[in-house]
Formats: sequence, structure tokens, C-alpha cells
Amino acid sequence: MRTAILTLALAALLALGAGAVSAEVTQKGNLRVAFSGSIAPHDLPRGGKAPIAVALSGEIKTTDGQDPPQLRTISLTLNRHGELDYTGLPRCDYNQIQPATSEEARSSCGSAQVGKGTFKAHVALPEQSPFPSQGRILAFNGELDGKPVIYAHIYGTRPLPQSFVLTFHIRKGGGGTTKLIANLPRVAAKWGFVSGVSLTLQRNFNYRQQRHSYLSAGCPAPKGFPGTTFDFARVFFGFEDGRAMNSTLTRSCTVRR
Repeated sequence: MRTAILTLALAALLALGAGAVSAEVTQKGNLRVAFSGSIAPHDLPRGGKAPIAVALSGEIKTTDGQDPPQLRTISLTLNRHGELDYTGLPRCDYNQIQPATSEEARSSCGSAQVGKGTFKAHVALPEQSPFPSQGRILAFNGELDGKPVIYAHIYGTRPLPQSFVLTFHIRKGGGGTTKLIANLPRVAAKWGFVSGVSLTLQRNFNYRQQRHSYLSAGCPAPKGFPGTTFDFARVFFGFEDGRAMNSTLTRSCTVRR
């Protein structure tokens, strides 16, 4: 069950060893979203693939201090290069992690964990000024209706302990691309207005005495070239007021010597 899905792969190749990753800023009206992404390691084989870790994030702000509209949809369109391999990886069931604290979710589905991150929001309570709140994200390999998904379990304690799950559906796109699409449940509105989401995916595991990596990639530089630059991923945020923000993240890689 190998799927060449990892656009998550070959792109952010500006990764950890290559210094800070700049954000791509998109604005419509007073709404501004900064998208960023990275991959580690930065150097990868020209032929074949190597394990990688991918980090993606989006920060949501307004230029005039008003509350942003509710975030409703997150979509990632991934480059055709790279690979997602969940062969033999344990699967987590939705009912095992909702409702649950982060510790309970990890206890139930730790063997299926493929990533982690943060979820940020501004909570507005009656007769109080908005205050920042942050939740933990744990990502698990899952299956829904016979198809692979990523369950992103989110848990926070302010204003009250609560959890919800984002289901990222994995779909094939044109040209060998792969899309990860999630719709935020209405319960997310209890957190207030989402101000940021970040997620890092990485998992190495053994199956049938062989080493596997949930994400792997190679550097697609032409022969004779030490590296290349390419479109890593397209990120899309859809908001309740109908505004849609998207950006293409362009990154680079070097050929491993």
C-alpha cells in the first residue's frame, strides 16, 4: 500500500539545516495569512528516497484588529514527488481519540502516531477581552470507509478542557498530486477565532523486519546539477465568510553526496 503522495516531501526542502524558512503572505481585505513549510533533511539522494520530516503551518491575522472569520477548511495539495508509506503501520480509530485528552489519545493510539503540532486561537468570553489559547495536535494514521486518512487530535484546557478531531482525507489529484482536505467541525468555534495551525509529520517504523518511513523523498535535480528549486505544496484556507486564501510554497533541495 505505497502511495506516491508526498509532495509534502520534495518541497519544503529549505529545511532545518538550511536556516530560517520564510513565510508566504497572502492578503484579502483585512485578512492576512502567512503560510510556511520546511523539510528535513535538506540533502536527499538523486535516485531513490530517504526518510524525511515535513513541517507546515499557517498564521491568521487581521490588519485592523478585528476578529478574523471562522476557519472552516484546510487543504494541502502535494507535489507528485516523494512517497507516503503506511504499509504495516497500525491504524487509529476515531472513537479511540474523541473525546480524549492528549495523554489518553497517545495511550490509545501511540503506535499509529505520525506527527504533532499546535492549534492557536483567541477566545472571547462575555464581558472579557479576547485572550490567546493554544491546543496540542497529535496526528494519527487512520482509515475511514476503507480509505487512508490522517486524524489530527486537538486538545486544549482554556477556557475549558475540550478536544476535537480534524479528519484529513487523502485524495489523488491531477498530475500525480495528492490532496489532504479537512473541514473544521462546528465545535472548533467554541475555541473562538483560529489564529494558527502548525503540524509536523514524521514516523519511522518496522514492518516484517524491514525499516519503513511514513514520509520519504529524493531530490529531483537533473543529472550534473547539485540541487534544484520547485513548487513544494499549495496550501488553502477557506473561511466562513466565503474568503479563500491560498499560496504556493517553493523550496529547494541539494543532492546528497
